[in-house]
Amino acid sequence: MTFQTYKTYFESILNFTITTAPYNSEEFLTYTKLNYARQNRWLKKGVIKNDSIDVILAISKPQEWIIISEPWCGDAAQIIPFIIKLASYNSLVEVRIQIRDEDSEIENYLTDGKKAIPKLIVRENNTDLFNWGPRPIGAKELVKNLVIKHTDFHEIKEQLQKWYNKDEGISIQQEIIDLLIRS
Repeated sequence: MTFQTYKTYFESILNFTITTAPYNSEEFLTYTKLNYARQNRWLKKGVIKNDSIDVILAISKPQEWIIISEPWCGDAAQIIPFIIKLASYNSLVEVRIQIRDEDSEIENYLTDGKKAIPKLIVRENNTDLFNWGPRPIGAKELVKNLVIKHTDFHEIKEQLQKWYNKDEGISIQQEIIDLLIRS
């Protein structure tokens, strides 16, 4: 689906047009509502660095960027807007979003044996150049250290949100750009 279709899917959940699991759960609806607001905030205020734009503009062959996600995913709300913004600088980049639990390719892109999302797969001529995700290295390290300390799940979520706010999408851009340069 396109990003616009993904946004419509998101909105259908929030206006109760879609009520299938897991969106029949108050907890998942709360996550989804919060993620919709966060995604929209980054779409409005997220800034793409000039050196990132230069790399995107240098893409000279059509690429397909596939994002595997779900609206309930907190990391996706922080990350997808930056992927969409990056891709918008070059018409040769087509973005498609797959819903993880509805006919996605996630089984081919597991993280430590798990269906962790979001995942970005970058393809050229139907060949994978790389895949990235489910979160930037700094965020992975933060969560890993908090889990080692047996930190409460809600505290982990709060600390992760603070990390994303402080980072302002810089790590997301840099990691994806570095992979594009190497591919």
